[in-house]
Amino acid sequence: MKLQFFSFFIVAFVIISCDLHPEILNAKSDTSLISYVNTFIGTGGHGHTYPGATMPFGMMQLSPDTRLEGWDGCSGYHYSDAEIYGFSHTHLSGTGISDYGDILLMPTNKQVFNNGADGNEGYKSRFSHDKEVAEPGFYKVHLDDTNIDVELTVSKRSGMHRYNFPFSENQFVILDLVHRDKVLAAKIERISDTELAGFRFSEAWAKDQRLFFSIKTSHPFIDVLQSAPKEGMPGGQKIALKFINPNNEPIIIKIGISAVDIEGAKKNLEQEIGAKSFDETKKEAQETWEKQLNKIVLEDKNKDNKVNFYTSLYHTMNAPNLYQDVDGRYRGMDFKVHETTDFEYYTVFSLWDTYRAAHPLYTIIEQEKTNDFINTFLAKYDEGGIMPIWDLSANYTGCMIGYHAVSVIADAYLKGLRKYDIEKAFIAMKHSATRDKLGLDFYKKMQFIPVENESESVSKTLEYAYDDWAIAQMAKSLGKEDDYKTYSERAQYYKNVFDPSTQFMRGRFRNKWFAPFDPYEVNFNYTEANSWQYSFYVPQDISGFIKLMGGKEQLEHQLDKLFTATNKTSGSHQVDITGLIGQYAHGNEPSHHIAYLYNFVNKPFKTQEKIRQILTELYTNTPDGISGNEDCGQMSAWYVFSSLGFYPVTPGSNKYIIGSPLFNKATINLENGKSFIVQANNQSQENKYIESVKLNGENYEYSFINHQDIVNGGSLVFEMTNKPSNWGTADKNIPKISIEEHLIVAAPFIAKGEIAFRESTEVTLENADKEAAIFYRIGYNGGFKKFVKPFIIDKQIHLSVYSQKNETKSAIITTDFYKIDPNRTISLKTKYANQYNAGGKNALIDGIVGSADFRTGTWQGYSDTDLEAIVDLGSLKSLNEVSVGFLQDQRSWIFYPTEVLFLFSKDLKTFVNLEKESKKYTIIESDKVEIRNVKFNKINGTFRYIKIIAKNVGKLPEWHLGAKDEGRSWLFVDEIQVK
Repeated sequence: MKLQFFSFFIVAFVIISCDLHPEILNAKSDTSLISYVNTFIGTGGHGHTYPGATMPFGMMQLSPDTRLEGWDGCSGYHYSDAEIYGFSHTHLSGTGISDYGDILLMPTNKQVFNNGADGNEGYKSRFSHDKEVAEPGFYKVHLDDTNIDVELTVSKRSGMHRYNFPFSENQFVILDLVHRDKVLAAKIERISDTELAGFRFSEAWAKDQRLFFSIKTSHPFIDVLQSAPKEGMPGGQKIALKFINPNNEPIIIKIGISAVDIEGAKKNLEQEIGAKSFDETKKEAQETWEKQLNKIVLEDKNKDNKVNFYTSLYHTMNAPNLYQDVDGRYRGMDFKVHETTDFEYYTVFSLWDTYRAAHPLYTIIEQEKTNDFINTFLAKYDEGGIMPIWDLSANYTGCMIGYHAVSVIADAYLKGLRKYDIEKAFIAMKHSATRDKLGLDFYKKMQFIPVENESESVSKTLEYAYDDWAIAQMAKSLGKEDDYKTYSERAQYYKNVFDPSTQFMRGRFRNKWFAPFDPYEVNFNYTEANSWQYSFYVPQDISGFIKLMGGKEQLEHQLDKLFTATNKTSGSHQVDITGLIGQYAHGNEPSHHIAYLYNFVNKPFKTQEKIRQILTELYTNTPDGISGNEDCGQMSAWYVFSSLGFYPVTPGSNKYIIGSPLFNKATINLENGKSFIVQANNQSQENKYIESVKLNGENYEYSFINHQDIVNGGSLVFEMTNKPSNWGTADKNIPKISIEEHLIVAAPFIAKGEIAFRESTEVTLENADKEAAIFYRIGYNGGFKKFVKPFIIDKQIHLSVYSQKNETKSAIITTDFYKIDPNRTISLKTKYANQYNAGGKNALIDGIVGSADFRTGTWQGYSDTDLEAIVDLGSLKSLNEVSVGFLQDQRSWIFYPTEVLFLFSKDLKTFVNLEKESKKYTIIESDKVEIRNVKFNKINGTFRYIKIIAKNVGKLPEWHLGAKDEGRSWLFVDEIQVK
């Protein structure tokens, strides 16, 4: 009996143990994962993706082109279009600027070089989505006008076309090298009756993109006719191939591409495809994609959510793009040919977007590629002198802000990914942060970027500060204490653009807050955003940010206001601000971390609510299912992370902040052979709240998870419920990301006082840190005084200020004050745009002259309206000369006036034109930024009033890029000077 009882006890214990710690099994897919990828998601709306065939991170993107220009034609394809111009071999995924579309092939039954875009007969064809199929690695469409079936598939650097013509006669294929971008040089060479080779050098976003090709055909072609070469360009730019195909077999065209030379393109084609059939190549491509997608396996019954997930995962692997031939050669940032077999070399690093989530995702599922990416950064540093910010085909595009390659490196290094020269990487990181371009000279000296010295000053200050924190974390790990101190201090410069009175990040214009202030206004102080969207961007020091805000309750209150604010913006129209929930803009990257900040204020349930809302409302299984530009994987990486249940708010911290998992089960299959399982029990549309969590079978109360917990393998099990719980709300369980060493003190600002005044101005100084003392000096001589009460400035003079807390001093900030002639006033009869107010109503007579960069806020801007101003001199004056300055920057839609009139009056009633005729100007197309001072000095007599009228261009000229969208011009004016 005792033995039987003991046996029963053992069995019972095992059963109970299994119930307490049940084995968590890997998720299993119910079908092939590529079947869940809808490559049409993002091809509508403003997603800017393409549906064609590509390989993971591949060089070739073989896809149809339905649109030749325009913002929604950036990828070459838009779902709303009904005509195809052809099939080109390079495309960008989700960008906001257009390029690529190289080497277009189009089958047709006509020998015609015109594409038909002008309304005349051409080789384009209508098509229907009903007869269109797109899968990872494969694309198929029926051309309605010619009854030709087209199929496309690819390898990494090469691709295949398969055309089925309805008849054996009149089988033509057009090769068009002039398609889309401006062609700098092009050449087509016939090698044999089944082989062509050549190159195309073009200018668009990349100013000098070079691409070579090698083509082989399954059937011979005759009657090869080339279009006449353009003057100054070698070879033909278009060619018509007529195929000999009496049995009407499928026409197969194989093509290899290279940025190096024709021989490289030929080798790429031979080694990757060679004698393989179309179906064999397609099979290999789709097997590769299946393997890639199996890095994360889901179990869930909601098919649309699974489609959204796997399409997102697919999109995260469409860029960066391989930029190296099979023999290891590539074209570097110096345009020279280099060679390496130590790593794969890539291009298309949209780092302002992808450092936030895409690259952190790669540190989990693409660890070897992450090392390749970093080795690529260092190679580009050697070749071009700087690491990439947004590079494209051996070109620095000069696009976007920050130096976020340092974030990618630091994040990878701190996660243990180190297959690169670490010391060299750190030197390159510091180099990125110590140049004197893009506002860094002012940032280093003043600890913020002034509005008047650099455009997008607030955004740049904030993003530079985060990047500096990333450098500091790597310096600390490397034992570089001096660098750790320097960059920890720089990481706190965000404090200098925080306005405590409004609780917003604001531009400092001559050390005053840029005014009048409207947090909804999109202006030149921010990058593709407004103050609402950038005022929460302090991922490196969230604890310090909370202190600035006045505590957790204040940050929570401000977050609540963000999500419930009206979803309208003011100021400039910014097409990137989309996906609005209140003023949270999910369609653009600066907002991506914000919903997770509730975890830092002990309110994780609010994060769970917002994350579920974004996941289910702003991502849909439709062509317009992405709320903004997909941006080379960033929009999709947000979905991948957030649907799994966590997100990297601060890359480099090795922490992921927990949100609300969307799927019943997900298994991350890691490169080290381990797996990490995320399981959400009772998850549903209603059950979006977390009741409890277990990590590897143990209760887990923290509202974040560490990177090492994931890559070590194991399980994270959520119990979901339909109402908020107390999980993750205790202070000890919330995430903490803070800077606690080498603290700085913010610089004081001018809270009250006019920079340009008449008689005098009373100046009040304040600091975001109420505990800091403020010191000031008027003029260049004498010592600094402690600020105790407001003081008077009554002459043109120089003011210097700084703050001190304990032994720590801020930077010294200097401001020049200007005294306006007290008798002189100005009356503006037309209205300027607030975002370009240049300081307000007296800006045109304040003595401060605008610089060549309109974004620095020194020009007064008039949108689609004339300038009409009357200057009152206070009394009758004998005049020598009157002048007024205008800016022209046509790329920014700013034009000189077409006409300027100077009118004079003694009594404000009767104005006379002393010239009898106005000064008229013809608008000539120009890409130069210029300033024109219009003067009038033929003045006889005495006058008190001067009226100046400057006529705006109005509707943009036909040749301007914005003319097709009925764009209207700007008139930028500054400083009316009277002698």
